[in-house]
Amino acid sequence: MVKISFISIFKVFFKIGVILLGGGYVIIPIMKSELIEKRNWLNDDELCDYYCIAQCLPGIIAINMAILVGYKLLKIKGMIASVVAMSLSPFVSIIIAAKLLSTIVKIPFIEGIFWGVNLSVIVLIYLTLAEMWKKSIVDLTTLVWFLLILFLSLIRLSPVLLILVSIALGVIIQIIKDRKNA
Repeated sequence: MVKISFISIFKVFFKIGVILLGGGYVIIPIMKSELIEKRNWLNDDELCDYYCIAQCLPGIIAINMAILVGYKLLKIKGMIASVVAMSLSPFVSIIIAAKLLSTIVKIPFIEGIFWGVNLSVIVLIYLTLAEMWKKSIVDLTTLVWFLLILFLSLIRLSPVLLILVSIALGVIIQIIKDRKNA
């Protein structure tokens, strides 16, 4: 395995930060390409697990992912490299955008850019959903649970309550499986 350095983590996460449009939901295909397919730093299961954990933690999903992956790769140094690198591009972009936004949003060319970016974000969200579906809906139990959570979401039950109940059910199901296999 290639030695993973602070600089290599910084470069990869800076690149991810630059190309990450649309927030946390589109990070899966980008991280899969950069961290699994190009560098073999993670496997699919680890990426899916980190994404699920990052969603449950307070804060920005992309930064939570950077923390988890950076720590796995190089402990505290990796965490620092990934978070600083991932945050740098958006930080600079927001400062520039704040200064320019009020004047440029009315330019037809810029409206076209936003339109195109919105479409690409929708595709990236779809790819994330497809990836998560393959890893999460694995049997009848998970399909039924998914449909129940979907229904409860549609009737506007609290997302926090849904997550807490899902965690509890996941633990209960795992305990039952462990006892059957023991």
